[in-house]
Amino acid sequence: MGTPASFTCRETLRDGTAIEIRALRPEDEVGMLSALDQTSTQTRQLRFFAPKRHFSDRERAYFMEIDFVNHVALVACAKGAGRDVIIGGGRYVVATPGCAEMAFVVVDAWQGRGVGTLLAQHLIALAREAGLAELIAEVMSDNTAMRRVFERLGFSPAAKRDPQTVHLTLKLT
Repeated sequence: MGTPASFTCRETLRDGTAIEIRALRPEDEVGMLSALDQTSTQTRQLRFFAPKRHFSDRERAYFMEIDFVNHVALVACAKGAGRDVIIGGGRYVVATPGCAEMAFVVVDAWQGRGVGTLLAQHLIALAREAGLAELIAEVMSDNTAMRRVFERLGFSPAAKRDPQTVHLTLKLT
């Protein structure tokens, strides 16, 4: 599989569209911000648990400065206007030794086509290869589409921390 920092693969969506899933690169910041601009207020609310409209310099640095050990990030790219455009992204961040939190977001026009599932599958494989024991995800309780994706991937509900979110876990070992 290679190292997470050099990860790249070609995938085909359920509708036959070819995409590339690869490691996030420092030069992807503009593409990431463009992708986020193509998400609805609802999508940003479901991903960030707040109706994010802008990201501070500190937040942007956090999302872009990836070490590929404790913070692994992948992007999904498709051809658009003759060039690759970012249509989604996912990451895991090690929260405690052996355990990482995973999250991803997909541009609205690409939702429901399998992009999020593919991102998650590759992140799970990278986490296993890195020797992590568990992945966790916090999902807003009304985000049924995301909950279904995680459940199809083998995540199980765990004790709730608050009524607004569902805590999901996946044992990797």
